[in-house]
Amino acid sequence: MQDPTPEQCLAPTDLVDSDHPAVRDFAARHARGATPREQAVALYYAVRDGFRYDPYRLDLGPAGMRASAVLSLGYGWCVTKAALLAAAARAAGIPARVGFADVRNHLSTQRMRETMTTDVFIWHGYTELWLDGAWRKATPAFNVELCDRFGLLPLEFDGVGDSIYHPFDKSGQRHMEYLRERGSFTDVPLARIVADFREVYPRWLHGPGVRSGLHDGDFLQDVAREPGTQAG
Repeated sequence: MQDPTPEQCLAPTDLVDSDHPAVRDFAARHARGATPREQAVALYYAVRDGFRYDPYRLDLGPAGMRASAVLSLGYGWCVTKAALLAAAARAAGIPARVGFADVRNHLSTQRMRETMTTDVFIWHGYTELWLDGAWRKATPAFNVELCDRFGLLPLEFDGVGDSIYHPFDKSGQRHMEYLRERGSFTDVPLARIVADFREVYPRWLHGPGVRSGLHDGDFLQDVAREPGTQAG
């Protein structure tokens, strides 16, 4: 399957709902700059740091996965924050799509490992922005407060180079490994993600529901309990 072209990545979709009034307002307030690159960088930091990363409180129903949901909730996880950045960029006239990869995430918790039975996260989401004639990867998942608290290197984005996870944290411990690219899409392929989650993480999604089995946990508290965490 061919990745979508810039021309295909300007219109709103169901989950990358760039036509939602709240998304359009967010883009109008934060897409500051004289060039698309400057506007994209401003949007990246607004999404990265304006919304707390929380991989526990997942709602894999359409309402919970829309970009606009992050605005109403005040938090998100890698896929929904990537969708919000893509939606805001489209609202500002910048072609944007969502990309996915499988990663080995060393920022996990005992609760996550017991529930997921693995430290491999499938369908990790990031954003791709069309700037100066090329696609630039941007990963707005981890807000800077989270990075500072747990000794991670914040991901910076200048609109020129790709912004993807660092392989090591500030202390030199393993942080993130990319294992498999899954491609780029105009919209979040929700049905495929849910089906794969049910197969790979049978203890994570219970029964017919679409909420994570970790939904009632506290991610920050659990990370702080991890051995070797550089909590500050």
